[in-house]
This record gives sequence, C-alpha cells and structure tokens, in this order.
Amino acid sequence: MPIVVVATMTAKPESVDLVRQACRTAIEAVHQEPGCELYALHESDRTFVFVEQWADEDALKTHSAAPAVATLFGTVGEHLDGAPDIKMLQPVVAGDPSKGSLRP
Repeated sequence: MPIVVVATMTAKPESVDLVRQACRTAIEAVHQEPGCELYALHESDRTFVFVEQWADEDALKTHSAAPAVATLFGTVGEHLDGAPDIKMLQPVVAGDPSKGSLRP
C-alpha cells in the first residue's frame, strides 16, 4: 500500500534561495530512488512543502536513510526557522475516488 508523506520546512528570511536550491538538488536524486512515486516541492512565502508518495514502507525507510536526505538536511539545517514537520498520512477516501486520493 502506498505511503503518503507531507514534509514542511520554513526557511529563515535570508535563506529562502539557499533552501529552495538545496531542495531542488535533492529532488533530482530522490526521483531515482526505488519506490518513489511522487516527490513534489511546493512553496509559499518562506515555507517549502514536499508532497511525497512511496510504494510501501520499505521504500520510505530506504529514502529516510538515503544520501540525498542527509545532504539536504545537512545543507538546510541551520537555515531553517524551526524543525521540519514530517507527517505520514493515511487516506480518507470520500467522494469521487479518482479525485479523492493520490495515485502514481
């Protein structure tokens, strides 16, 4: 069963460009990871939000220990305004199934 993750990070005002570039660099590597079905970055003001979908729990565990993640957090750590907020989500299917859930 696919696993959906939403990871949110807020950059310090002076670090928005650095955080954005570090995220963009990580995306290229993460898209090559086994089991990555979706890894999309969105931005609003100083907040960066990754919407992720992984094939299964093993793929997510592999991603969590991958070099791209370590590099990303090593690069942005001191440039964030607080700790990242990472949530694993369970689907709540309602309405039209084709519009009510993520899919690869």
